[in-house]
Amino acid sequence: MRQAVRILGVVVVAIVVLIVVGLVAGNAKLRTTYAVAPEQLALSVPIASGNVERGRHIVEAITGCTECHAAGLKGSAFLDVPPFRIVAPNLTRGNGGIGASFSDADFVRAIRYGVAPDGHGLLVMPSKDFTHLSDRDLADVIAYIKSLPPVDNVLPPTQLRPLGLLMLAVGQLPLPDASVIDQSAPRPSDVHAAVDVQYGHYLASVAGCMGCHGAGLSGGAIAGLPPGSPTAQNITPAGIGTWSQADFMRALRIGRRPDGTTLNTLMPWSDYTRMTDAEISALWLYLRSVPPRATGTH
Repeated sequence: MRQAVRILGVVVVAIVVLIVVGLVAGNAKLRTTYAVAPEQLALSVPIASGNVERGRHIVEAITGCTECHAAGLKGSAFLDVPPFRIVAPNLTRGNGGIGASFSDADFVRAIRYGVAPDGHGLLVMPSKDFTHLSDRDLADVIAYIKSLPPVDNVLPPTQLRPLGLLMLAVGQLPLPDASVIDQSAPRPSDVHAAVDVQYGHYLASVAGCMGCHGAGLSGGAIAGLPPGSPTAQNITPAGIGTWSQADFMRALRIGRRPDGTTLNTLMPWSDYTRMTDAEISALWLYLRSVPPRATGTH
């Protein structure tokens, strides 16, 4: 009996030690900071109404910022589960918002590089997609954010709880996008909007298609989501090869597949429905141009 108690005690101590080590490791990853060179943050942000309107279209129809930051970008605590609370901040100049304190450089650092003004990586901020935005598009997005009317919305901070820290330590939660973004990579000053494969590729890059469906667009489990979550579909010709352009247009306009079933709301088609016909057509051309891949190979 005493031997069993001793063994149980050793097991309990070992578990406690592993938990403490995991919490320390998770905290270390969470506290990692990232420096962005000042020259990478220089961007001329226009204030003309045409630029603001372009920025509004990009935010609402392409980059899907309202999915997390809510309508008017007033912020939202959009995910609160035992491991963590994820909060998309209020971007306006209202009470609780960051709009009054953020400089243009702060917005560039956060959107393009996924880094907060204090150097910490932003959790769940999809900067791995937004880092591909052209200078012109990014400037217009910032112009739109700065034009927003102030909304008072005080929110709690994002928080990784002990279980979340342990998951981060063992690789069950992804690191901030800041950890993988190549800051030295060139970004285009502008991208010509046309109904062609090149522009479709650009839209797929910045609209998050690759963030969920994978670099090869073959779908599968989405990084960072818990087990049992919906998977991303294969959108290469191997997955939607029987679709027509009209089928694809319908899917993004009303969220319906050719067989009449509804797309899962994890797929933000309600944002993409605001895309122009030309933008959807360019995306379609790009998807038809990629190599077919087996589902789940990303």
